[in-house]
Amino acid sequence: MSPEQSRKLINHLTIVSTIIIILLCIYWYNLGIFSSQAAMEAYLADKQIMGPVIFILIQIVQVVIPIIPGGVSLLAGVVFFGAVPGFIYNYIGIVVGSLINFFLARYYGKSFILHIVSEESLEKYTKWTKNQKKFNWFFAICILAPVAPDDLLCLLAGLTEMKPWTYFWIIVLCKPWTIAAYSLGLVYGAKWLVRLIGK
Repeated sequence: MSPEQSRKLINHLTIVSTIIIILLCIYWYNLGIFSSQAAMEAYLADKQIMGPVIFILIQIVQVVIPIIPGGVSLLAGVVFFGAVPGFIYNYIGIVVGSLINFFLARYYGKSFILHIVSEESLEKYTKWTKNQKKFNWFFAICILAPVAPDDLLCLLAGLTEMKPWTYFWIIVLCKPWTIAAYSLGLVYGAKWLVRLIGK
């Protein structure tokens, strides 16, 4: 399969996954789990062990193969498991997925990355890699910033001479702040939307 075909397939799968998520949200809304803590607890009662495991695996996959909107999975973790557990599950999944991305890019090179992102998108940030020390700082700031294209930059980092331990500590120390910022914003936004729909 050519890189163009792979990217097209990922785009199609993203559309399908988005439709599935919308249908699931309608189903869960009709169950009342977004407006009732009791309904939420009842729904999750038989999923206390496998639920978090499956969610973390889904989060890892969506980082490596971006077919699920990242914001949606972040919100799902917090909504279904609560603020602290949801944050922890999101953090574990995203960190593991980001580490996998780095080593996949380092092992398979640019040809692998082009199956996921276009060369135009990749080249947009490649100019920052000419000086490794500056790129390390640029990468850390981007990982810390909520609006940066994290997954693309993680792949790009794998093409540079960045040491694995440097990459590891940047991800481990900077990711929590991004996840927390996204989660809080999405949770309050979702609550506002639910109240708006419920009126």
